[in-house]
Amino acid sequence: MRITAITCVKNEGPFLLEWIAFNRVIGVTDFLFYSNDCTDGTDRLLDALGAQGIVTHLPNPATNRNYQMQALKDARRQPVVTQADWVWVADVDEFLNIHVGDHRLPALIAACGDPQAISLHFQFFANGGIEEFVDEPIIAQFTRSHNPDIWCADTAIEVKSLVRQDFPLGYYGAHRPFHDDSKVQPHWTDGAGRQVAAPFRTAANKRRIRAFPARGARRCATLNHYALRSLDSYLVKNDRGDVNREHRAFDDTYWRDRNDAAWEDRSIQRYLPALRAEMDRLKALPGIAELHANAVAAHRARRDALLADPVYRAMQAQLREASPYSAAEAQVRAEIGLK
Repeated sequence: MRITAITCVKNEGPFLLEWIAFNRVIGVTDFLFYSNDCTDGTDRLLDALGAQGIVTHLPNPATNRNYQMQALKDARRQPVVTQADWVWVADVDEFLNIHVGDHRLPALIAACGDPQAISLHFQFFANGGIEEFVDEPIIAQFTRSHNPDIWCADTAIEVKSLVRQDFPLGYYGAHRPFHDDSKVQPHWTDGAGRQVAAPFRTAANKRRIRAFPARGARRCATLNHYALRSLDSYLVKNDRGDVNREHRAFDDTYWRDRNDAAWEDRSIQRYLPALRAEMDRLKALPGIAELHANAVAAHRARRDALLADPVYRAMQAQLREASPYSAAEAQVRAEIGLK
C-alpha cells in the first residue's frame, strides 16, 4: 500500500526529521514537500533527504500568498501522488495517533471499513509551561490538551483527511477533499468508522465545512496538533508568519485558545521507541545529521535575535502571563463574576 503525505513548509527545519520518521513508522511510504522562503536550512535538509530517496521536494509554485492551495493543485499531477493508493494532507505540527490494531495506517483504514476517505479530528496540545526549545521529539514533551470533545466553546472541531485514490475528487482542500456532487456519494467516514454527515460531504455547501462534532469520533484515531510547541518556538513561528509587528498590538487569542491544559494524554508516546530508532536511521544518512544540527542552531539563533527586539520581549512576557482561559471561557467567567 502506497501512502503519500503532502505538506507545505517554511522554516520547519528542526522538526522535519521527527515528522518524517513518525509518519514512516505509521505507514506513510512517500512524501511530497513544498517549501518557500526558507532561511533556516529547511530546503537544504529536504534536498539532502530527496537525494536519498526519502522525500520529493519542490519549490512552492504559488504566485501569491495562497501557498497551500496552489501547492495542493500542483500536487495532483506529481507522480508521487498519482501513483499513491492514499493521500494524507497534513502539516509538520500534526501527528496521527492511531488507537487500533498495530497503530499503523493500514489498521486504521481496515477498522474504518476501507472507505474512500477518513476525516480525523484535531486535539490541540498545550504549551504546558515549556519555555525553552530543546531538540527532543515533540510527542515526548507535550502531553496536555483540552477535553478532546470540546475545544474553546465548540463541540465541532476541525479535521484533516486521508483520501483514497478512487475518491471522486474535485480538488484537495487543506482539511478535507471536495468532490463532484453529481456523482455517487463516496464512502467517507470519521475516525470511528461512521459515515460523515451529508452537509459535511457536499462541495455545494458554500461554507466549505471543515469541522463537525468530535464526540465519539476518535475511536480509531486522533490527530494530535502541536500548534504552540515551546514558547521559544512560538516566537519564531510568529516571526515566520508576520515579519513586521512594530507599532501593532499582539493578539494572544491563538495562544490562549490552544493552550488549554485540562486534559492529559500520553497515548501517542507508544510510538517513541520506534520513532527514535527511525530518526537515528535518517540521521545516519550522508549529511543529514549535520543539516539537522544546522537547522536547530538557526532556530536558536533566530530566537536570540528576536529577543534582542523589545517588541518580541514584550510578546514573550505577554504570553508568559496570558490567561489560562480561551476568550470564550474568559467571557463566561466574567459574566458570572469570576476572574
